[in-house]
Amino acid sequence: MAADKDQQAWAFSFPGIDGGTVDFAGLKGRVLLVANTASFCGYTYQYDALEKLQTEQSAAGLTVIGIPSQDFNQESADNGTVKKFCETRFGIDFPLAAISHVIGPRAAPFYAWVAAQRQWQPRWNFNKVLIGRDGRIAGTFGSDDEPGGPVLSRAIAAELSRTVS
Repeated sequence: MAADKDQQAWAFSFPGIDGGTVDFAGLKGRVLLVANTASFCGYTYQYDALEKLQTEQSAAGLTVIGIPSQDFNQESADNGTVKKFCETRFGIDFPLAAISHVIGPRAAPFYAWVAAQRQWQPRWNFNKVLIGRDGRIAGTFGSDDEPGGPVLSRAIAAELSRTVS
């Protein structure tokens, strides 16, 4: 899908980790926090805080979406193993995509769009893209921008407070 400056995140989807689809169109009007994840990374502990955000702010309009990726060589080889790890170790209940590429020429269309819009791509695991209620990119964040930390919390709160006309 070619990147279009007027395009919104609702145009994208990912294969789901257990089949099906993680379709952003079905989340239109919500604030999305999309994080590329990995099971064997020093930042893997952030799954706890991502799940806490999902639990505490879902009713306010936030949806966390995890995108497992092997692009940095720190993810399991198959979706079933990733899903089991996330559910048993961290109790993850937010949507997880199938293992996907997030950088380079094979990047999933969503990440190609973000790269075209913001000249940004994940530099490591647990980088985050915040999508506002209007479907546009509200911010990009690195691994050190902790879920629940001040930088990300302010950005999420600002987007949750906005209305779409």
